[in-house]
This record gives sequence, C-alpha cells and structure tokens, in this order.
Amino acid sequence: MTEDNPLLERVKFMAIFSNNMDEFFMTRVAGLWSQVDAGVADVPADGMLPTEQLDAIRRVVLELMQRQREHYHNVLLPALEAHGVRVLKVEQLSRMERRAVDKYFREAIFAVLTPLGVDPGRPFPFISNLSLSLAVILQDSNGRQRFARIKIPTGVIPRVISMKTILEHVDRDQPEGTENSFLFLEDIIAANLAALFPGMTILESHLFRVTRDADIDIAEEEASDLLETIETGLRMRPFGQVTRLTVSESMPEWLRLQLMENLRIPKSRLYVMQPPLGMAGLFALYGAVNAPILHDPGFIAYRSPMLAQGNDIFAAIRERDILLHHPYDSFSPVVEFVQQAARDPRVLAIKCTLYRLGKNSPIVNALLEARANDKQVSALVELKARFDEENNITWARALEAQGVHVIYGFQGLKTHSKIMLVVRQEADGLRSYVHLSTGNYNPTTARIYSDLGVFTCREDLTNDALLLFNRLTGFGPSTEYKKLLVAPEYLRSSLVALIDREIEHAQAGRAARLVFKMNSLVDARIIRKLYEASQAGIPIDLIVRGICCLRPGMRGISENIRVTSIVGRFLEHTRIYYFRNGGEEEIYMGSADMMPRNLDRRVETVFPVESPALKIELRDVILDKQLSDTHKARLLQSDGTYIRRLPAPGAAPFDSQSWFIEQTKSEL
Repeated sequence: MTEDNPLLERVKFMAIFSNNMDEFFMTRVAGLWSQVDAGVADVPADGMLPTEQLDAIRRVVLELMQRQREHYHNVLLPALEAHGVRVLKVEQLSRMERRAVDKYFREAIFAVLTPLGVDPGRPFPFISNLSLSLAVILQDSNGRQRFARIKIPTGVIPRVISMKTILEHVDRDQPEGTENSFLFLEDIIAANLAALFPGMTILESHLFRVTRDADIDIAEEEASDLLETIETGLRMRPFGQVTRLTVSESMPEWLRLQLMENLRIPKSRLYVMQPPLGMAGLFALYGAVNAPILHDPGFIAYRSPMLAQGNDIFAAIRERDILLHHPYDSFSPVVEFVQQAARDPRVLAIKCTLYRLGKNSPIVNALLEARANDKQVSALVELKARFDEENNITWARALEAQGVHVIYGFQGLKTHSKIMLVVRQEADGLRSYVHLSTGNYNPTTARIYSDLGVFTCREDLTNDALLLFNRLTGFGPSTEYKKLLVAPEYLRSSLVALIDREIEHAQAGRAARLVFKMNSLVDARIIRKLYEASQAGIPIDLIVRGICCLRPGMRGISENIRVTSIVGRFLEHTRIYYFRNGGEEEIYMGSADMMPRNLDRRVETVFPVESPALKIELRDVILDKQLSDTHKARLLQSDGTYIRRLPAPGAAPFDSQSWFIEQTKSEL
C-alpha cells in the first residue's frame, strides 16, 4: 500500500491487515500452541519445531504491528487531518464539545455497559474472543484498590462515532467541520468511568484485547450428524484457549502480570502495543468518512449487451461460451442465471455448490424460488468454510425447510468447487447449462475479488458436471471425467501429467511454456515438478498473490522461473493454468490453488477453457496485462524477498487492475 493510494483505502488496508492477523492467531498460531500443549516434537519439512515457529512468528508480528502503528500515527493521521478528517482524543475537545460527549455517553452508551468487579465474591470474568476491554483500577473510600473490567460494546455501538452524531443527539447546531471529526468508543467510555463507579476514585484505566483459538476441531469419522457437530463447535468457539493478549503500552507491568495470571498464559502470548487496539475497527472509520476524493474512484462494471437484463441468458449461452472477469464484468448475470432458471417453466433442475454465501444471498433466494416453483433443487452447502459456518448453517436450514436437497459435504473433505448446473427441457431434448468459476457465489466478494467464470452448454463439460454432482450427492468414488480435473481423485496426477507433457515438448524441441496464476503455491511435489520443468529449459511465469514456497532464479534449478505477486485494489483470486503444449495451447481455470489441502483434502474443480476466442482473451489480455504490471507487481527473489517490478526507463508505470477498469469504461 503506497502513497499513491487514496488515504481511506490505506486506512482500509490497515483494517484488512489487522483482520487477517486476528484470523492468523485464531487458526495457525492456535494450531501451533495446541501442538506445544500436546507435546508434539515432530520436526516438519522446514526443520522448525512448533516452539521455534512460535518464536519466529512473535518476532515478525511484533515488528509488523509496530510498523503498522507508526505509519498510522505518524503518516495516516496527519495526512487525514490535512484533508479535514480528524480522529480526536477527548482531551482535545472544547468545553462545549466535552459536555456534548458526556451527555451522549449518559443517554446512548451508559445503559449498555456492564462493569464487572473482581473480588473474592466475584471471580475474574470470562473474556470472549476478539473482545476489547478496559481494565479499570479503582480506589474505594477506605483506600483499598479494586479491579474492574468493562467490555467495549463494539458489536452494538459503532466503534467510531462522529462529532456530528454526538452534537445532533444533544440538539445542538452542528459546528462547521464536525462531519468528519471522530472519537473512538473506548475513549468516550474511558473519559466517563466515574459515572459507572459512583463513590469510587478512578486511578487509571488501560485497554486490553484477547484473541482465542477459533478453529473448530471436528472428528468427522465419529460424527453421526455433521450439522449438529459443527453447531456444537461454533458454540464452543468463544471458549478456545487464549493465543494472544494485546495490551496498551500504558498498562503497568503488575497489571499485565495479573491479566496473564487470570488468563493462564505465558508472557510469550503478551503483545504490548500503542492504541488503538483491534485495528480491524478501522473499517468503521473507512465507512464513516464522507470524503469521496479519499476513496478509490468508483466504476460501473461492464455488462455485455447479450447479457442485458431481461435477455434470454440460455439463448446467449447456446450462441457461445461466455467469460466473465469480475469485478470488471458485472456479477448480475450469474445471479440472473439462477433467477431465470427458477422462473423458466422449461427448467427441470438446478444443482450447485455453495462455499461462502454471505448474509444476504440472492443466489439462495433464487434457489428457494425455484423450489417453490416445484423444480428439483440440489445444493451442497459447505458447513466447514472457516468463519462462514454460521451463515452457511442458516442458509442450509432455510433451503432444507423448503424441500431443497441439501448436502453438507464429504467426510474429511471440504467441497471448494464453484459450479452451478441447470437442466432444461428444449425442443430437441434435455440440455444442460453450467457455470464454472474460480470464485464464490457471493455478490459482495465479487465486487472486491478478481475472479473468472465461464457459462457454457458444451455437452462434454455439462456431462462431467452431472457426474460430479452425482458423486457429491450420492456415491461413486470411481467416477471418471472426460474434461474436468477433480480433486482429490484426479487433479494432482492430471497436473503432474500436464507438466510432464510440457517437459517432453521442450526436450523434443517443440514450443513449451507454463503460466500459472494462483493464490498460493505450497505443495512440495508440484514445486519439484516445476523445478524439473525449469531445468528442461521451459520458461515459466508464476503469478502468486500470497504464499509461495518455490524459490525462483536458483542456478541449475529454477533460473527459468519468474514469480510475480500483485497486491492491489482488488484481491487477486483467479486460478489460471496455461500450457503451451507444443503450439496446441490448453488453458484451465478453477477453484484450486497448489496446496496440499486443495489437491488432497478438498473437492476441487479445474476445468478446461474450450473456446478459442476465450483462450486468446485469457492469454493475450488477462495474463499478459498481469505479467506487464509495473505498478502493483513485486518479483520474488531467490532469497525469499520481494522487489518492485519497475517500468522500463522513461516508461510510465502500468497498473493492470486500473487498465481493466478503464476497459470497462470504454466499453460502456
């Protein structure tokens, strides 16, 4: 995130970073602590014991969080203030503003708070996961010190409150410049503690925040009812072991030790930070500021005339395969594909996989409408989609209540495939239409994730899709597919065979090249196979947004491999696998990254792009523009570090995502 990004987008990036760090401690770090507590001493492939990994994580996290806070306080806040956006402390307010804040506290906040004292009759309270709290030190009339905890109710009151809201609440005219002036909720509460403890003297107060293990451990082979098992796991999630205690730097050592003792954690789980704690709360600031110039400019997603609202989407698919590149292409045709199917009297059945749905799902509503119209509807709802379990359970129950055939997935496997099938009665018999995608059926993420989807009615692909759904809903571990590469049975071996074929082409002097675009490259066997391809002289471009365990540029091993990471306005989520194949190019897309979990422990679908026109678009436009990026792209070095890819001397930086946006504007 660089200075040429709009200020509020940089604030949002801070929030995203903090949210991702929370999830990291709730899952990955929690897993390592579980290994330590269980006495696991196996040395993994990287040679680091769990305790050594935790020590390394702590060093890096402390450095990153310190850098984050320095940038926030020393760069972002002054820059925001220069644009009229102020994040205030209570002590900065005028006397009139302070009276207004105190009145707002009494009338809009006070009744929601529950101070919890700690003494022999009141044990130390349970601190729930990700809760932000104030540790308050009090003195009674006898001079004895007391301790109390107040939970900051960010779930029911906004974390960031504007002075405009406060002044309007107390019926005052809004002074000039208050619209974009804000206070953190915890600062308002800390300034009004006396109202919560009448007769006590407030000595000091300090913020702290707890992160717990939130991974649901499911013994699926012992679970008779997966839905019930996951619901039980969700109820237990708030009670997981503490993986991180974050305290404000003002908190004295004795109080830190008291918190660690009550939470039963070692000092290695304590993180001392400059407030604000829980900086994922900056999402609230991002959404509250009224300053369009400080946001990324908006754009209207492109919509092909053949997919215009009200047109027959099935006729359009019969005419040709259709590629959608989100968010630059509108996601609406995907929703309308299901809606038209739900209302079309000739549609007999709809089948789909649902991984991350979100809270308000037009896809699910369309499936419910289809069932109300007496169509056969089958939905595999993946209950094990981490941190979306509750949403998915809610939707699964709603679908099941209307008579939809709901499947909760395979024992021991997550179903990560993105596929939707419609069966329609036509003049010449039954015809199936399929949508295959790299992303979820979620309109919200479709606006912020870069994903690809294809509509087709090619018989070989739709027949494979039918076989896959039969495999998902029934039995058939020996199911074979003509076109689809399906994990865990066939995807790994198929990819290895495709790379081997490329090596054979290179060794025979035929055209050979590999271009893979994915989120993560972790799998050791695939990495070794790519090293082998590099040693055969094959030029290899890897576009890997996140984790990449391959090291490019090593003499005699990987000097023909270049690894690019693009982190920009939209999260790069597409998976594309290009094979030069001696001139007979093949391109695959799908849901799978090159990770052991995707290849071996998930149901994934990778599909070939059959249309020559779509192959050209993927090769010469989407992949080419990403490989030409000199603005948001970084190049991985052989030592594991990244450097910026710079434009040629005299050339302007090229931002691939901005280029795609401009294309949508030119096509409107």
